[in-house]
Formats: sequence, structure tokens, C-alpha cells
Amino acid sequence: MLATFFSSNTMLNIFSGKITSLLITVLCPFLLFPVCTKNKNTTYVPDLTIKKNLSDIELLDLVQKQTFQYFWDGAEPTSGAGRERFHVDNIYPENDKNTVATGATGFGLMAILSGIDRNYVSKKEGLDRLNKILDFLSRADRFHGAWPHWINGETGKVRPFGRKDNGGDLVETSFVAQALICIKEYYKNGTEAEKALAKKADELWKGIDFSWYRNGKNVLYWHWSPEYNWEMNFPVKGYNECLIMYVMAASSPTHTVPAEVYHEGWARGGKIKADFNLYGHHIPLDYQGAKNSVGPLFWAHYSYLGLNPKGLKDRYADYWENNVNQTLAIHDYCVANPKKFKGYGENSWGLTASYSVKGYAAHSLQEDYGVISPTAAISSIPYTPKESMKVIRHLYEDLGDKVWGKYGFYDAFSETDNWYPKRYLGIDQGPMVVMIENYRSGLLWKLFMGNKDVQNGLKKLDFQFTP
Repeated sequence: MLATFFSSNTMLNIFSGKITSLLITVLCPFLLFPVCTKNKNTTYVPDLTIKKNLSDIELLDLVQKQTFQYFWDGAEPTSGAGRERFHVDNIYPENDKNTVATGATGFGLMAILSGIDRNYVSKKEGLDRLNKILDFLSRADRFHGAWPHWINGETGKVRPFGRKDNGGDLVETSFVAQALICIKEYYKNGTEAEKALAKKADELWKGIDFSWYRNGKNVLYWHWSPEYNWEMNFPVKGYNECLIMYVMAASSPTHTVPAEVYHEGWARGGKIKADFNLYGHHIPLDYQGAKNSVGPLFWAHYSYLGLNPKGLKDRYADYWENNVNQTLAIHDYCVANPKKFKGYGENSWGLTASYSVKGYAAHSLQEDYGVISPTAAISSIPYTPKESMKVIRHLYEDLGDKVWGKYGFYDAFSETDNWYPKRYLGIDQGPMVVMIENYRSGLLWKLFMGNKDVQNGLKKLDFQFTP
């Protein structure tokens, strides 16, 4: 994941581990974990035939179901967790086919809940897989309760995301925490086996020491390393994709933080507020690195897979207004297409962090290379249902197998550069499944917002919300 915009090119290079190769020693998988049964993939037959004239709901279900398979059939086989990436050509320049991404794993856990609820897999299969992933997370490296950005899926050991990024990553961990709460709520009143899974999820969530990551200050820090301590020195201030981290920290019943950490750190003493229009849409927040503009669309997705922005307000913003208007501004920019890229328009829009013709980039109004990332518009479907469905239908019916594969739409493409890589990123696949589900049923929103710890945390921060 390209974490956010940085004012320094040095910081950008540190966090964009997909641009710079990392020299990693792969440890023997049998040093830490016993031999594990591999995932059974023999029953999955991808539907690659393009079917014309599907209804919107039929097409949406097809996209959701096929994208879900990234976290089922395509999961890292030893851990069962979400792979950082999957390349159809089986070429991995960084030797990272079995690297698990903590954020993608969190998104994948929520996607699996959706798949269970829609009978894409049986309840027993789903329960077994969730247990497998949570058991892996319980054995994997943790640093004051936080998982690292990348984990070796075969051993559970940290795989450094950068030279000094070899410890806890509180942002990625918060994406897992969001999922753990949903798992707890989904299973807490079930069978004995389901209650046991709910308890396991609850214990993992309560083991995250958010208070440690204050570093003694009224702000949360992104990273801590047992070797480099706080040398990465990244206090997280809004607005970007990290709101969920502060909500989780305030909600923790075991390692909580006071409200001042949110208001003084994240909200910068009120300086997070803004008031401007972009393509005719009101923007109430100051986006980091994008003065008087907005960031990439994953900022409207990652924190809101469980945290329901509908009716969510605090002293700084109405978050539904903010997310809808960010999405519409990017939609309108792509339709206006000031750089005259081929293919841009009302049927092909969406800028977010993804693979790019320039390696990996956080595509936005400030960083537009003619690359469309399907996850941008598709994961925005709760905000822009009509506009997003146009993109889904165009990609599926018109571009077809150029962009459609065994795990749904590939990560990114450029008609300008005739560039259609058959590659996936877990952090882009997950939000599509989860946000389609939230659009269809609100499942993950209901689970997360129904949790008492979350409700207490939101009240502590003076949010208005609907449980």
C-alpha cells in the first residue's frame, strides 16, 4: 500500500515498497510452524465467459463472487491469509508470491464473512478458513500487539517493508482490527464452535497496544521497530486513509487512548477542517499533500469498510458528504479529462493507489498518468451507485478479457499506453468485495457499528452516528 501523500520524495520511496526491490532472506517454513494443509483449490472454476445483457444485480453478484475468490482460492496456502499480490504469469520480481499483506488480510477476513453470508462457500468451510487465518495471526510476529505491514505467509515472520520498517504497523493492524470486530459480532451468538471463533477474534483485537504507539504524545505513530524504535518518526495526522486507526484506539477496552490524541493529533487542533468546492462539490476536510484538492479514492474506502459513513459526523466533517463529494470530484475530473487520456469518461473513471505504467502510484488529481484502477469506482459504489455501475458494465462487456480474469478485474490498465497487466493486489481486491456487500446489504457496516466497544469509542470522540 502506498500509505499516503508525502511532502518528501525520500518518505515516498521508503513507504512505496512496491517500487524499490527489497533484499529478503526467506526463512525455512518449518522453523516456526508445523506443516499445514494447503488450501483446496480444485473445485474453483473461474467464469471467464463474458455474458451480455446481465441485469445490474446479476452483474454485481458476479463481480463480487469472482473477486471474493482472490481471498479464497487465491489465498496464501499455508496461512490462508490475503496475499500481497497475485500475478497470473507467475513472475514475481521481488520473490514475494507468499508474502501476506496485513491490510489485505483484514480486508480479506471481511470479504470471507460476505462470502459466507452469500453462500459462496459453506458455513463450515468459512468457519474453518477463518480459524486458520486467526490461528496464523496469533502465531505471527507482533510488536506491542501490532502486526507488521508484510508477513511471510509460510513462517509468520516479519518481512520488512523498508529498511527500518521491520516492526509494528499500526495502520495495517487497524484494518485487521476492523475485521476482527466484525467476526466477533457475526459469530458471538452462534454455535459453540462459532462462539469460540468470536472469542479468538476478540482476544486478538484486545491484544493491540494502541497506547504504546502514542510514543508519549497526543498523536498515534504509524510504526515502531524493535531494532530502530521510533526512527521512522511518522506521527499520523489527517486527513488520509487512517481515520479507522484513531477510532480503534479510542474504542480499545484494554489499551485505549484519550480523546485528546484524536483532536490534537489526527485533527491537528482543528486544522484538519477545510471549506472549498472542487468540480462543484463541497469538500470539508484538508487532505494531506493535496491542498484544496482531494487524495486517491482509497481514502474513501479503507476506513469505511466497517465504519459506516452514513450519518457519521463530528466537529470536523460530515463523512458521508466528504466521501460522496470526493468520489464525485474524481468522477467529474475524469469525465472532463483535462490531460486528454484515451478512454477516460463517464464509463471509465477512478483514480487510486494501484499498479501503474510508472511502477506503483497513488493516482489522483495531482498524480494522473492515464491509469484507471477498477477498484476506485467499484469500491465507491455505496457513494455513486449509478456512476459505478456504468464502469462495471463497461469494463466487463466492452473491455472484457483485457481487464477481467479469474479473480475479477485486474488491478489497473491504461488505454493510452495499451497497458493491460494481468496482475492483482490484495488491498485493491478486498474493498471491492466489502463495499459491494455494504451497498447490497450493509452487512459489514451493521456488524462493526453494532459493537459496544466501537460505540463507546465513537462517543468518546464526540461522533454522531447511527448504531
